Amino acid sequence: MSPFNLETCARPNILALEPYRCARDDYKDDGTNILLDANENAFGPPVSNGAVDAPSGPSLNLSGLHRYPDPHQNSLKQLFCNLRTTHAHTERTLSPENLFVGVGSDEAIDALLRCFCVPGRDKILVCPPTYGMYSVSAQVNDVALVKVPLLPAPDFQVDVAGVRAALSGPDAAAIKLVYLCSPGNPTGSLLRKDDVRAVLEHPTWNGVVVVDEAYVDFATGPEASLAEWVVEWPNLVVMQTMSKGFGLAGIRLGAVFTSPPIARLLNALKAPYNISSLTSSIAEYALSEAGLAATRAIREKLIAQRERMLREMPRISGVGRLRGGTDSNFLLYEMLNAEGKPDNVTALAVYERLAETKGVVVRFRGKEHGCLGCLRITVGTEDEVTRFLAALERTLAEVRGIPPAADEENREAAASAVVA
Repeated sequence: MSPFNLETCARPNILALEPYRCARDDYKDDGTNILLDANENAFGPPVSNGAVDAPSGPSLNLSGLHRYPDPHQNSLKQLFCNLRTTHAHTERTLSPENLFVGVGSDEAIDALLRCFCVPGRDKILVCPPTYGMYSVSAQVNDVALVKVPLLPAPDFQVDVAGVRAALSGPDAAAIKLVYLCSPGNPTGSLLRKDDVRAVLEHPTWNGVVVVDEAYVDFATGPEASLAEWVVEWPNLVVMQTMSKGFGLAGIRLGAVFTSPPIARLLNALKAPYNISSLTSSIAEYALSEAGLAATRAIREKLIAQRERMLREMPRISGVGRLRGGTDSNFLLYEMLNAEGKPDNVTALAVYERLAETKGVVVRFRGKEHGCLGCLRITVGTEDEVTRFLAALERTLAEVRGIPPAADEENREAAASAVVA
């Protein structure tokens, strides 16, 4: 087991923090109480008193918006527990005590930094190429970065030896958090469980391992998510979001699975009513049987288009190798110059022309570690993918000054370049 000690790892002022007690901590709105405790507007909001029914979705009671939302969200947390308790990694069961819910994953990223890292003194470890908000939040909190790059493409797996060495080196005592993105962004690669275990099992490091699973719903099998594994490790945090697999980026809801002591710290330092009533209502519907069935159906459509892109992109002259994995709702591909080499000038020109002349917006990622000449393309609808593929072929031909490959020989050569 890890030598993790919460009392010496977390900031003393956070350990001593008494959470703000809000009006809804003691008495909730059960439909019969007269609530004269929270300085709310008793006459309600200036909207219809009836419920708003979304097509094939939840019924939202707008007449209740004058009341503060539930500060604890235990019913929502239980639904997350039901979803992620798969017994693929443990026989034990998640409970709401293992949960923190926040405004997307970004609130959790920042909250963990404030919880464990003393500004100007402590550090976090990140593995580029990875999600940019880890470094942004660290800079905001005056927390330094230690970088251990992922192993080279196409696998983009954790450099376990490098990470363990950093956690044994001169900076080890200052490193409080290790952020691992699985599936990675922009890599799309699911990290190996044994590699995460190897970091957790470091014999001397006293810190927290954070696994960001924003895209895990696009990976295959119940074992893809390590969320339930937090019941076995006191210093494991698994972050998830409803923005990606559930298609609910607009409600801004993230979930953190962790040990009860860490969950209590995160819940103590959050704003009292950080999750709105509308957000929790929509999220609870999405996590219901009907919502999950609809989400699975949409996921299958998206995966079908992902497979289509994997088949058709290698046939386009100027598309290079797939870098990273296929465990997410995006793909990372090289763009080749006229000499057939991955090139940032070409990739950036393709990115700009796609947006400015074809109305197709992708993401340039050529400046990320190990991503030379790469574009990150989100998987779209069937019509969107059709439009993208045609636009990409035309744009690559324009940028490279080479007519699109039309004969079978050129198409096979392009496909071979991807496999090589």
